Amino acid sequence: MRSPLIDAATLQRRLAASSAVQLFDCRARLNQPGAGAALWQQASLPGSLHLDLDRDLAAAPGQGGRHPLPSREDFTATLQRLGVLPSRPLVVFDDMGGQLAAARAWWMLACWAGHPEVYVLDGGLAAWQAVDGALVPGAAAPEASDWRPAFDEAAWVDADEVFSGRALKLDARSPARFRGEQEPIDPVAGHIPGARCRPSAANLDESGRFKPAEQLAVELPRAEALVSYCGSGVTACHTILAYAVAGLPLPRLYAGSWSGWIEDPARPVARGD
Repeated sequence: MRSPLIDAATLQRRLAASSAVQLFDCRARLNQPGAGAALWQQASLPGSLHLDLDRDLAAAPGQGGRHPLPSREDFTATLQRLGVLPSRPLVVFDDMGGQLAAARAWWMLACWAGHPEVYVLDGGLAAWQAVDGALVPGAAAPEASDWRPAFDEAAWVDADEVFSGRALKLDARSPARFRGEQEPIDPVAGHIPGARCRPSAANLDESGRFKPAEQLAVELPRAEALVSYCGSGVTACHTILAYAVAGLPLPRLYAGSWSGWIEDPARPVARGD
């Protein structure tokens, strides 16, 4: 199984050898619409395009949570606007600790839309700069494509399935948010009953890069069925990415996550360990 990660030095060599690789800058700042695009316009990897977390990788907040999935039609239009084709390898990156927005892009492109070759730049923008990778203002204008993905709707679950299913639910938020001791974003603190806390930070080493596949394979929880969730369905994709790095069967994404779960006050809430 091919690793979903690519290191900066390997990316440099691939870019030098071929112009077919398409780069996507996924930088974002929570509660700051447009901040990621501004960062991309200031300086990014040469030839990169910007994938916006709020505009491209999510629909408007609502009953589906803070970052619900866009419709298949809207995401297809985004991919066509950006010129995405299944024949071109894709590399996604950001500068959020642990590659959180990039993991969301990876999941949507590879797991949901079914693109055959998507990589996450391990270590993100900092790793690129560490190998003296060039940065230029983002200004690329892509040629549109006509790709129509075959979406895999089995890759994600909704709240009803989480409520009634027997899958082990993995919560990618911090232990303090899981226990309900603090909640800086959502109006209700706690976690989905029966869930297990598996913070996304546990997937990384001290340098902020993913742990070796062999180590992740030992550390990641195993169960017959797994569901990954977080606050709004972004960090949860980091957990799924870790399973892919480890070469293990992938959890399904609860796209609404905690922010979607608490939209219905009838759903149960647990606190503590």
